[in-house]
Amino acid sequence: MGMQILQYLRLLLVLYIHTGSPDPFPPGKIIDAVLCKNDPSQSYALYIPVKGNKEALPVIYFFDPHGDGALPLKKYRSLAEAYGFILIGSNNSKNGNDWPTTENIWRHLSEDTRARLKINSDRIYTGGFSGGAKVAGYVALQHKEVKGVLANGAGLPDGIPAGDFNFTFTAIAGKGDMNLTDLVAISKELDKSRTRHRLLLFDGKHEWAPEHCMDIAFAGLQFDAMQAAVIPKDGAFIQSYIVKSKKRLDSYQAASQFLAAVQECKVSISFLDGLTGQEAGWFKERSASIAKDPRYQKQRQAEDNLLIREQNTKAAYAQHFLQDEGAYWTKTIDDLQTKIKTNSSERSMDQRLLAYLSLAFYSISNHLIAGNDNGQARQFVEYYKIADPANSEAWYFSALLHARDNQPQAAENDLLKAFKLGFRDKARLAQQPEFQKLSSQLHTIH
Repeated sequence: MGMQILQYLRLLLVLYIHTGSPDPFPPGKIIDAVLCKNDPSQSYALYIPVKGNKEALPVIYFFDPHGDGALPLKKYRSLAEAYGFILIGSNNSKNGNDWPTTENIWRHLSEDTRARLKINSDRIYTGGFSGGAKVAGYVALQHKEVKGVLANGAGLPDGIPAGDFNFTFTAIAGKGDMNLTDLVAISKELDKSRTRHRLLLFDGKHEWAPEHCMDIAFAGLQFDAMQAAVIPKDGAFIQSYIVKSKKRLDSYQAASQFLAAVQECKVSISFLDGLTGQEAGWFKERSASIAKDPRYQKQRQAEDNLLIREQNTKAAYAQHFLQDEGAYWTKTIDDLQTKIKTNSSERSMDQRLLAYLSLAFYSISNHLIAGNDNGQARQFVEYYKIADPANSEAWYFSALLHARDNQPQAAENDLLKAFKLGFRDKARLAQQPEFQKLSSQLHTIH
């Protein structure tokens, strides 16, 4: 009898683990840090829609490049409400992690949330920005339970070609994003594959997409689920989207934005093909009609020429990185910043080039700092600060170099600027040897 009771208790434990008994997390509230039960050093931000988690809900796991799990939840909580999604943001995934570390983070994140929440196993998605977008793609490539990826500001992990994937792929980029050309290239490669995909663009730079753009991305996940017969076909939702898409399309054409008009058609075809043949056909015919317009062809050629010019300009920059040319870089940065303030047709390209320089100066500065080449590092950090004065990392680097030079007040001032601009990695700050040596003189780390 005792053995039977023991076996019964074990069965109850197995059922408990696999069916999941959701924790009483408050709905409608962003929880900044939920500690993973099997590894309290790992945590995630969580948002459950107001309706609660009484039934299994779709989920998007977000990855921020700086490990700020709550950031995308704050930006998109209204979309979570509109679509009934659980949003989860990793606090451990960030730029600089290797793939084994990423895999470990995903394992704990996935196991903990599945044990404590009611999640629809057919509707698990990943999303991320910049380096976080590559993490989202990596996870989907490694784990077949992921049905869709929202890649904001970057594409697939380096070295992974576009092909026939088991997940849908939504590429999202600002028109001034230095990675736009990469995402356009990935989209073109996916055109040759069987992967359901779309490219969404917004007026902006290398940043998390605004809500109105991410709204379309969320809608795409709904359409994907309908296509896969995971959820019922929702006629009202489909018609609502079609009305909005046609309105956007008309506004683009009225403003003679023919490239945007064709792009709108492509997105709607991706959403509707296979669901509503008549409406998908309408967008196909409209796209073909616009593509024949000489004004579209002129804009297409001009855009292609700009992209070629952009690539050539980046190649020219690469030659100057090898030399210490302060006058060249200050003039180049100043020219780009001046052009960005205009409404010229090249404005987006100039934004992308400036963002490219910011990333290049970051990478070079980081390399020089790691190699203790402080003089050269200081020079490139100054370029970094000029090119991207609102980037907290530039001021953190500057503070670190001041600390190496035993200049506590200058280090303190730059750390304060870094915090003001959004630096949040206090653990990194506290562990930095240069700041530890000056800890008694730096109020910022106390």
